[in-house]
Amino acid sequence: MSSLTDIEKRYIEKLLEMGGGYVLDYSDASYGEFFKRHGINIHGPKYQTYGTSKGKKMRSFWEQESDTVVGKVLSEMMDSYEADCELNGRVIDRPVLKKGRGIANRLLGKKAKPTDAPTEETFLDREFAVPNIARLPVDAPVVPIIEARLNEARTALKAGANLSVIFLCGSVLEAVILGTAQKEPSKFNQAKCSPKASDGQTKRFHEWSLAQLIDAACEIGLLKPDVKKFSHGLRDFRNYIHPYQQMASGFSPDQHTAKVCFQVLKAAMADIAGERK
Repeated sequence: MSSLTDIEKRYIEKLLEMGGGYVLDYSDASYGEFFKRHGINIHGPKYQTYGTSKGKKMRSFWEQESDTVVGKVLSEMMDSYEADCELNGRVIDRPVLKKGRGIANRLLGKKAKPTDAPTEETFLDREFAVPNIARLPVDAPVVPIIEARLNEARTALKAGANLSVIFLCGSVLEAVILGTAQKEPSKFNQAKCSPKASDGQTKRFHEWSLAQLIDAACEIGLLKPDVKKFSHGLRDFRNYIHPYQQMASGFSPDQHTAKVCFQVLKAAMADIAGERK
């Protein structure tokens, strides 16, 4: 059972917009996938103590799991909240977010650090040069494909084809991290967050989701925390390649969102190439 107090729960509920049984803009599928990454079947009967809505399952989760588990989940969910607000131009409730991060850090037994929550402004102010693609740890035959998609993303950005920019950036990001994993399999396979099959063995790389690749890349020091945070936002947006999922979320990307996603990709490639200080 977590040690969340009633007052702390009120802050978290406000931040995660849990009124009416919802949790942020998670669908049932994305909510289940989020918790699955933490080894939790949130839609199972264990968490239906108060009902079947996402908000009620969250409250049951708080009561049944340890401080460490709850802290990890809340910390990542706050990252998702902040990235979603920044990428969509929504106003972030900074005081409540700061309080929420303090709560998560308390549960995890650590003190909050200013660098734990990079803002969009500081991230966009950085200059990230696209490295020589041939120097990235990916298979040589993939290099011209990555270069072509980067050029197409630049063209799409200038033309205002914002959704195309997001899809292209997401595909290149996955190709680069997957290629790196195939070049350095032992590092990725030994990451604590590496996904496991039913027999307890680490899954083959082609079975990893982009979210799992991002998390492992950050854990082994390949990606910096700020890139991890915004990469998950890019990953979520790329999933809107499915029209019905986009319709359900009401997602409508503008040029600002597209520019942030392209910035994320450049920063990730700079990290992987070892060219970012």
